[in-house]
Amino acid sequence: MSQLHQVFVVLGSNIAPEANLAACVALLREQGRVLAVSPVYETAPVGYTAQANFLNAAVMVETALPPDEFRRQVIVPIEQRLGRQRDPANKNAPRTIDLDIALWDEGSFDYGEKPWHVPDENITRFIHVARPLADLAPGYVHPDDGRTLAEIAAALPAGGITRRDDLTL
Repeated sequence: MSQLHQVFVVLGSNIAPEANLAACVALLREQGRVLAVSPVYETAPVGYTAQANFLNAAVMVETALPPDEFRRQVIVPIEQRLGRQRDPANKNAPRTIDLDIALWDEGSFDYGEKPWHVPDENITRFIHVARPLADLAPGYVHPDDGRTLAEIAAALPAGGITRRDDLTL
C-alpha cells in the first residue's frame, strides 16, 4: 500500500477569483481527499501592483503521489482547466488561478525540473501565504525555519490582508 502524504497547497486568483477558487477546491476534491480548507483572504498584489487584489487560501490534501507527480497530475491540469496563462515577461501578472505546493509532510527538499522547493520560501516572506497555512495548522513547525506557522504569520506585517468571511470554499 502506498504511503499517504499530507500536502498543503496555497491558492491565489485575481481574475474572477471567487469562481476560480471555488472551482479549484472542487477540482482538488475530485483528485484526492481534501482534509481542510482555510478561510479566504483578500490581499493587495505583490510585485506588479497595477492589477486587481488577490483572493488567497490554502488547502490540506492527502495523496499517495510523490511531489513531482502530484504537480504534474493534479496542479498543472487544474491550472490549465481554469485557464491559467503565464506571462514570461511578468511573473506577477494577473491570473485565473495559481497553485503551489507549500508544505509536504514535514519534509524539506527540492523536486521537479525547475526545481521547486518544499517548504515554499514564500511562507516566511508573505502574509498571504503564511496566514491561510497558519489557519490550517497553527502548530506545524516549519522544517527549515523552526517556528510554527502561527509564529511565522504573527511575525509578518498584516497590513493589506483582509479575511473574507463572506466567502467559503
